[in-house]
Amino acid sequence: MPELPEVEALKDFLTEHLVGHEIVRVLPVAISVLKTYEPPLSALEGREVTAVRRYGKFLDVRTADGPHLVTHLARAGWLHWKDRLPDGPPRPGKGPLALRVALETGAGFDLTEAGTQKRLAVYVVTDPQEVPGVARLGPDPLAGDFDERRLAELLAGERRQLKGALRDQSLIAGVGNAYSDEILHAAKMSPFKLAASLSEEETARLYAALRDTLTEAVERSRGVAAGRLKAEKKSGLRVHGRTGEPCPVCGDTIREVSFADSSLQYCPTCQTGGKPLADRRLSRLLK
Repeated sequence: MPELPEVEALKDFLTEHLVGHEIVRVLPVAISVLKTYEPPLSALEGREVTAVRRYGKFLDVRTADGPHLVTHLARAGWLHWKDRLPDGPPRPGKGPLALRVALETGAGFDLTEAGTQKRLAVYVVTDPQEVPGVARLGPDPLAGDFDERRLAELLAGERRQLKGALRDQSLIAGVGNAYSDEILHAAKMSPFKLAASLSEEETARLYAALRDTLTEAVERSRGVAAGRLKAEKKSGLRVHGRTGEPCPVCGDTIREVSFADSSLQYCPTCQTGGKPLADRRLSRLLK
């Protein structure tokens, strides 16, 4: 799933390639991705793109005196830029293509979604705050005013575990499954530690890990072409998706906890005092 660093990189890429150009055609292929109907998709056509913004994991393409095209790529969605789009309209079918946006230059991009769980979402709105997912977002962790005190305020009274709290978009915007694993590894904290139980020193450590992990990931992704961002993300991960590999910090074996539709990865030595965590469906912690 694209998270804050990848969406930030896509924002920069689209700013360079879209701003100042006219949208001449928006072609829906999978109607299910369109979550709004007024204004219609056609309201984007004939308008110049003036800016591209990011809200958490949402991308916002703004047009001159017109609506916004807001996209959430969800778990299996992606954006594919093409310097020259194929001639003729795309054919609806069982393929991954969901939406095509064409510019006056002949260039444009496709939105695709792999797999059977169709969660890719496209909205055409007059204001991004009309999108429910945008309206409920918590603060952006890379914002200038997001300081250690703000994080402490957000976690105070949180009875959830850190892993779940970090992934809650209404608490902190933009962090998902992969980067929550990376942040907790950098902070040397168990994913099952209660968020409200952090000491002042632990809060400072988590804040530093949060900012540093995301900032470094954004810098790695900056300037990378849209088609290579997935590979860039994977190459930079230390623990997420690396079950069975040695921890790059201490050399211990990276372990995994599986859930119904996701999993987390962690290092026992770095994060849990050497104790492997059990599958949450069976037990909290192996004694």
